Amino acid sequence: MAIVSVIRRWHHREGMPIRQIAKRTGLSRNTVRKYLAGNVVEPQYPKRRSPGKLDEYEQTLTSWLFREAKRHRKQRRCIKQLYHDLVALGYTGSYDRVAAFARHWREAQQAAMRTASKNTYVPLCFAPGEAFQFDWSEDWAMINGVNTKLQVAHFKLSYSRAFILRAYLLQSHEMLFDAHYHGLCALGGIPERGIYDNMKTAVDQVGRGKARLVNKRFQAMVSHYLDSVS
Repeated sequence: MAIVSVIRRWHHREGMPIRQIAKRTGLSRNTVRKYLAGNVVEPQYPKRRSPGKLDEYEQTLTSWLFREAKRHRKQRRCIKQLYHDLVALGYTGSYDRVAAFARHWREAQQAAMRTASKNTYVPLCFAPGEAFQFDWSEDWAMINGVNTKLQVAHFKLSYSRAFILRAYLLQSHEMLFDAHYHGLCALGGIPERGIYDNMKTAVDQVGRGKARLVNKRFQAMVSHYLDSVS
């Protein structure tokens, strides 16, 4: 209340301009004008948030919660297990703080889903290492003076959007396997799942709805990398 009185006295009695008052007090000119308008009885300041022990682990915990939410209920790790994993990373705070963060996160996700259903909009959220996208496209390049049609393999991580492109003369299974090998080596790991369109090297026949007849060679490749996921 004292700062309001001082500002009003400077301006109304001493004729001090708003710019000078703002410079003296460190307040913005809009705030000074608001105090001078007489609508403010007592200055209000935003609450200070003290740094917590969980702050530097919030991003890690959020990515784990996203990942667990996409798993089958019986395969999910409980909050106590996530807490012990954070402790292994160096977290020294309490379990209650982790549980409260997880509870608020779930409430926010449920609110977002309700809003999305009303607006017919579903945001795509991926955890680090959760998924990648693969597809083919066609392009042209001049090779030895000949305009050559190329089949380009697109390999992109869904979370970071890091990607790699490899061009081939044909869109065959051998090229598909080669693209996955080089893509996973270049990007440094094997995500938990892949997202594919109805490409010929993956789907032999498209049925009704989500029914698909998956190619056996493609299934063998997927099984190979699934066994390699740690």
